Amino acid sequence: MLFAIDIGNTHTVFGLFRGNRLLGEWRVTSMLQRTEDEVGVQVLQFLGQLKVKPKSIRGIGVSSVVPNLTDVYVAMARKYFQQDALVINSSLNLGFRILYEEPKFVGADRLCNAVAGCTKYGGPLIIIDFGTATTYDVIATNGDYLGGVIAAGIETAAADLHRRAAKLPKVELHLPEKIIGTDTVSSMQNGLLWGAVDAMEGMVRRIQEELVASEGKRGTVIATGGFSAFVKARSSVIEHVEPSLVLDGVRLVYERIGGRKKL
Repeated sequence: MLFAIDIGNTHTVFGLFRGNRLLGEWRVTSMLQRTEDEVGVQVLQFLGQLKVKPKSIRGIGVSSVVPNLTDVYVAMARKYFQQDALVINSSLNLGFRILYEEPKFVGADRLCNAVAGCTKYGGPLIIIDFGTATTYDVIATNGDYLGGVIAAGIETAAADLHRRAAKLPKVELHLPEKIIGTDTVSSMQNGLLWGAVDAMEGMVRRIQEELVASEGKRGTVIATGGFSAFVKARSSVIEHVEPSLVLDGVRLVYERIGGRKKL
């Protein structure tokens, strides 16, 4: 079994795999104050829900965009599983070229999305991850990572709007019945949610125009992240939703690299 960890700025997601089958998935808040013992006890509790013993875990893979938490989870793997976790980064042999000017600045989650997305669908490909940031990753026909786009995530935009505008409240993110809001809350909800959908469609159109020019194809569009299902239900642009794409990418990279030996 493989235990995959996706450490994001807002949430950390855990997945337990037997081969390519995801047996369980858990999501917690990413808290910088957590210690290796706190996360270790939590991981053991998750495994206990499935009656899985720690010694059954043959490997641990980590995708992280929070360096301080990376160190915590690496220490946890050593203390509780006697293993050296495989931390995903651009220096690993991922099976494709990264055409960023400085590959080290591509987030591990984006690399994992690229690995998993290309493995399942091939290229060219546009992967949209609706997280703390909304990221667009573009994969060439031959699997090369071409680059992408980074924009504010939906929840991030909502929080920033409330923080920066004295009279704008914090709102729940669900759609009103009508697009023309008749109060401040519904006006903000429409702006944030429909604005995100329309911005996504416009960005995909622009990316596809460049892909047609360079690859001769528009590219398959897949989405992942917290708001992916919401956006998919309101847009025909997204062709597939893959909720566990980063975790799948961690698994695939671990299998490709050969993992780490026990300490």
